Amino acid sequence: MTTAEDHAARPGEPYDALDLAAWDRQVVWWDRTFVAIVLLTAVALPLTGQRGTSLWVAYGAMAVILAAYAAWGARAARSRDQRLATAYVVVLIAGTSVTVAQNGIATLLLFGAFTQLWMLLEPERRAVVASVVLAAATTVGIAYQEGFDLPTLLEAAPQMAIALAFAIMLGLWVATTMRRSDERARLLHDLREAQAELAESHHAAGVTAERERIAREIHDTLAQGFTSVVTQAQAATAALDRGEQDRARERLVVVEQTARDNLAEARALVAAFAPVPLQGSTLAEALRRLAERFTAETGTPVVLDVAGAADGSGGGATGHAAADVVLLRAAQEALANVRRHAGAHAVTVRLTRDGEREGGGAGDVRLEVSDDGRGLPPGHADGLGLAGMRERVSAVGGRLAVGPGEGGGTRVEVQVPAAGGSP
Repeated sequence: MTTAEDHAARPGEPYDALDLAAWDRQVVWWDRTFVAIVLLTAVALPLTGQRGTSLWVAYGAMAVILAAYAAWGARAARSRDQRLATAYVVVLIAGTSVTVAQNGIATLLLFGAFTQLWMLLEPERRAVVASVVLAAATTVGIAYQEGFDLPTLLEAAPQMAIALAFAIMLGLWVATTMRRSDERARLLHDLREAQAELAESHHAAGVTAERERIAREIHDTLAQGFTSVVTQAQAATAALDRGEQDRARERLVVVEQTARDNLAEARALVAAFAPVPLQGSTLAEALRRLAERFTAETGTPVVLDVAGAADGSGGGATGHAAADVVLLRAAQEALANVRRHAGAHAVTVRLTRDGEREGGGAGDVRLEVSDDGRGLPPGHADGLGLAGMRERVSAVGGRLAVGPGEGGGTRVEVQVPAAGGSP
């Protein structure tokens, strides 16, 4: 049987200072119990009429056992030093047999002796051998007390064999129980380590996901807003150079409004609120403001087609905020791409709701942004904006399609399930 101290000396074993302290507390009880057994035996000897030299021999043998336990046994129980354990066991067996030879009541010592053999000796086969030797020595001691003749020896042997069998079975059971407890402790330690690693992994994944989310939010809001501010400021500067003060004033008004919107977006991002354009308004209204702003900034007209009621009770609203946010961000990204790459003269933003699904359930909501610009270049690959858009759409169970428009240019279509629909 092993203890916490053994495992503490082996790297990776599931024991720490608390386990060592717990084992030390258990050993203290082993100490007290063994001393109590020896003292009770010492008290019982004179009560049986034991007198004279044999009583003092028995007391001397028990004193030697206690001294050996104090010097070697107790230390071996805590350190698992097999040399100390073996030295003590030799004295224990000899002292017990001598004491029993003086008086049969001294067999009370076997309760502590057998237990100590199994507690101190490793591996289990050494405890079995020591138990056999202790039983044999005790049998000889009993026979010596009765005259050491063959009939007495044959009478004592079966009784001691029963005690030996019981001690071995009990010892093996205790050893198995302690070994299983050791395995459970090891498994519990491994489980705790796995939980800690999993928690750390989840934390790292959460940090990464949050960074990606913030990056998408900044790209879809603040970065585009700052791009608009720079563009409008350049346009205002050019207008001033040409002496067109009214035109420059118009650009500066757009700069101011865009900066205010960006500031509101930044505050909402920090506070983890819903996107500012959707606070207190429907998706259709937010798209209308977005289209008007895009036209004011670029001069490119945007045709907004919202099927159903503009207040969101008809065919334009998804019925849940997450999908509305995805559609709004998709529209922002699509218009930003038109501004940067398309060179378009006209843009159409269309928001529609499909019919009910087969078997019941709400249909999908589609957002389509198309332009008449130069279209997608050969070998087109998603940039940061489109990649972020795909992740957003996928998160709500939707689909994103980017390709050429029917009459040229580019067409971006986002389809998300409405409330009551299945992703």
